[in-house]
Amino acid sequence: MQLFYAPNIIPPLYTLEEEESKHCIRVLRLKQGDKLHLTDGKGNLYLCQIVDPHHKHCMVEVVETYNEYEKMPYELTMAVAPTKNIDRYEWFLEKATEVGVTRFIPIECNHSERRTIKHEREFKVITSAVKQSLKAYHPELADMTPLKEVITMPFEGQKFIAHCDSTFPERPYLPRIIKKNENILILIGPEGDFSPEEINFALANGFQPISLGHQRLRTETAAVVATVMVSTINGE
Repeated sequence: MQLFYAPNIIPPLYTLEEEESKHCIRVLRLKQGDKLHLTDGKGNLYLCQIVDPHHKHCMVEVVETYNEYEKMPYELTMAVAPTKNIDRYEWFLEKATEVGVTRFIPIECNHSERRTIKHEREFKVITSAVKQSLKAYHPELADMTPLKEVITMPFEGQKFIAHCDSTFPERPYLPRIIKKNENILILIGPEGDFSPEEINFALANGFQPISLGHQRLRTETAAVVATVMVSTINGE
């Protein structure tokens, strides 16, 4: 199954962008009459047939539509501080997209070593993972956002903050307190962890402290582990 991202598709006919057309015709060597799939990233999966196999503007016709294709029974927002080494953060975006995430929010914290991201570049990383993992839903990517804004934004669902500060009360293991089929927001801090002030502010605004296990995890690893835990509990 070959999947292409077409956010502006309006059936029945659609012309692939030049880069996608080249990949379709020159790389995959698809011809007139061959089938492929498109997604608008909003849950619609389209089975299409090539009607004009041009390497710069390949035109396809939608022959079948699947609505809400493999829709998750929950929404997951991962608010994660980008790592100093941006490759590690991009690895997280890729793997979490494959597992299933609704929205990514890069957060700026007191101990952040990276305070900017290249939005277009990171969006492409997510798009590539969507196509590779055959997803019909494209995760949203917010701009870099101060942590306090994320903590105080309206959110209907469970809100968690993962931190390693042992001076705070016991933190329950995340899989033990996840409620199935409920929306979830998880905060993952930078390499230097959240500051005590940030933790207190989150707790005062309805966030539950959580543990991801006894092992010490890098930021991007912790974020992927949390994503997998949510997916696993909801898949039981």
